[in-house]
Amino acid sequence: MPTELEELVGFLHHGNTQIRQIAAENLVPYSKAQPNIFKTEEYTPVKDLKLLVRDYSPIANSALTILINISVDHDFLKLLAEDNAFLETLLGRVTSTKEPNGNEFSMLLANIAKSPSIERLITLKRSKVPDLSPSQLAIAQLIELFNRGANGSYNKDATYDYLAYLFADLAKFPAFVTYLTTPTPHTTLDPLTSFLPHTMHPFPIRRLGTASLLKNIALLQPDIPYLLQPAHSILPPLILPLCSPNQENISEEEMEALPEECQYLTPEHQQEKDMEILKIHLETLFLLATRGGVEGRRLVREGGTYPVVRELHLDVEEEGVRRGCERLVDVIMGDEAVGGSHEKSGAGAVERAEKQKDGPSQDVGRMVTQADVEEDDEDDEIVPIF
Repeated sequence: MPTELEELVGFLHHGNTQIRQIAAENLVPYSKAQPNIFKTEEYTPVKDLKLLVRDYSPIANSALTILINISVDHDFLKLLAEDNAFLETLLGRVTSTKEPNGNEFSMLLANIAKSPSIERLITLKRSKVPDLSPSQLAIAQLIELFNRGANGSYNKDATYDYLAYLFADLAKFPAFVTYLTTPTPHTTLDPLTSFLPHTMHPFPIRRLGTASLLKNIALLQPDIPYLLQPAHSILPPLILPLCSPNQENISEEEMEALPEECQYLTPEHQQEKDMEILKIHLETLFLLATRGGVEGRRLVREGGTYPVVRELHLDVEEEGVRRGCERLVDVIMGDEAVGGSHEKSGAGAVERAEKQKDGPSQDVGRMVTQADVEEDDEDDEIVPIF
C-alpha cells in the first residue's frame, strides 16, 4: 500500500489543475525534508515536475521550487542537467519577456550549472529571441538577459540575479573564458566588459557571482596582461569595491595613479561590506599579479592597488581580509635586495605603510616566481569557486 505522501506525489500528473496545484504546493516542504520521495517509481515525480514548469504560474512556481531544492542531490542533478529537451524548456521560459517565474528559472539554471555537462551551454545554438539578442548562441542570450535584468528593463517580474552564479560556474571551463575574453564581431569590446559594472551592484547576489566569475577567469586566462589593458581592464571594478569613501590618507601622487573611477569618491560611495566578496577580490588581484608574471605584477601595482589595499587593511579587522591584504602586498610591493639584504614585505609592508601613511610608499618590488606562489601554505591555495 502506498503511503499518503506517495499518493500525494502521484497527483503531480493528475488531469485536474486544482489537484495538481494542491499536490505541488504541499510537496514543496518535502523537497527539503524528504527529497527521496521524488525518486520513487524510477524518478517518475521528476519527470512530472519537468512538465509542470510549463503549467499555470502557481503550479510552475511550486514545481520550480521543488526542483531547485532537490537539484543539490547528484542523482537529481544528473537527470535535470543532462536532459537536452528540459534545458531548452528552461532557456525558452527564462528568456520570455512575460515569464512570471523568471527568477526561479534563473535559480534552477544556476543550480544545474554544478553539473559538468553544462559545458555544452557555451556553444549551444537555439532560436533567436528578437526582443533580447540577435545571436543564436544561448550563452549570448543569457548574458544579455542578465545585463538587461539589472535594471528591470526586460521583464517586470524578474531581475535574473542568480544567473551570476551560472556564469561563475561556467567560468571554470576554458572555453567560456575564451568566449568572454574574445572581442565580438563589429566591436573592440569582449563580452566580459559587460559584467564589470556588477561588482558595485546593489544586490549582493550579483556582486558575489561577478566576483567569483572574475576570480575563475583570473585562474584560467592564459594571457593575464590582456585582462589589465586600459581599454577593457578588470582592475578598476576590482579595486573600486575595496575603496573607502574616506581617502584622506591617500596622497596626491597615489591618487593620480588610481583608476579614474576610484579617485575622489563621493560620501555616497560604499566600500564592500561582505567579507567573502572582499576576500574573493583580493584573491583575484593576487592571481593577476602572480599568474601575470612581471608584466601582470607591474600593471596591478601601477594601477594604484597598493594604497587602496593599505587603507583596506586599516578599515577591516576580519582576519581573512587582512591576511589577503598582506599576501597581495607581499607580491606587489616586496622589498628588493639592497646591499646584500632582503626583506619580504607582507604584513610588514602594511604596518610600515600605516606608520608612514602621510606620504606614498617607497617600497620597490621584487620578482615573483612560480616558486613563490607554490610556497604558500595549503590554506592559501586558490581554487575555482561555484
